[in-house]
Amino acid sequence: MPDATAPRAAAIRRLLPQPPPWVVMYHSIADTTDDPYRVTVSPVRFARQLHWLSDRGLRGVSVRELLDARAAGRAKGLVGLTFDDGYADFADSALPLLRRHGFTATVYVLPGRIGGENAWDDNGPRKPLLTEDGIVAVAEAGMEIGSHGLRHVSLPTVDTATLAEETRRSRELLEEITGGPVHGFCYPYGHIDVRAVRAVREAGYRYGCAVDPGPLTCAHALPRVHIGEQDTSLRLAAKRLLHPLRRRRVRDLDDADSDGPGTGLAATSGRDAGRDAVREAS
Repeated sequence: MPDATAPRAAAIRRLLPQPPPWVVMYHSIADTTDDPYRVTVSPVRFARQLHWLSDRGLRGVSVRELLDARAAGRAKGLVGLTFDDGYADFADSALPLLRRHGFTATVYVLPGRIGGENAWDDNGPRKPLLTEDGIVAVAEAGMEIGSHGLRHVSLPTVDTATLAEETRRSRELLEEITGGPVHGFCYPYGHIDVRAVRAVREAGYRYGCAVDPGPLTCAHALPRVHIGEQDTSLRLAAKRLLHPLRRRRVRDLDDADSDGPGTGLAATSGRDAGRDAVREAS
């Protein structure tokens, strides 16, 4: 006879904060000779990091796939792989290595800078960004395409019209390019506040990725761990162990539409979380 208490128990679990999923953050996979912001990982190091995951029975997946598996109770052994800024070297350097391991990933691109370069970086080399054809090719290779905003601006600093462009309009443009739904958003610089998180949710995204959102942690501000060139096996093991201890717990990821307890949206400011994000990413 079916257990009549099972649906009630499942509903209760959905209301309880959950350990954050392990989502790691990359940017560029290329030569690291000139890398003042430490956002570049060499192809050799990246290959070793993917081997490290595989050797431990872990599989890299897109955030969309990770959240689907989490909702179904099948997320054990899955790691969310994300790539910010939409650098063109993803297609040349990262994609072949990911496919070799049978991994997927999420690439967050800037539809307002397609085919351009990382003009927001004051120092360091100019890096080309994916073209429209490149974005389509990456999507057709099985990677998730998400929005990184329109032009890579700090959302807490912009006016209402610009915030709508960076969130809602960027999603519309990417859906026109890929011909499919865009579920995820990634906050430029990791900068968030209550207003930015609400704008992302109201723009129709299923989830958002930050870095260390602190009290704003929720389905639309998920924490991530920065991965760099210096991350050897020992450092990766430490980051995996410490991630659920250092980050706030997250309420059930399917329950993304309310401002009730656990969403973090009752907090008054995300500036401290933004500063922490910059420190971790540097």
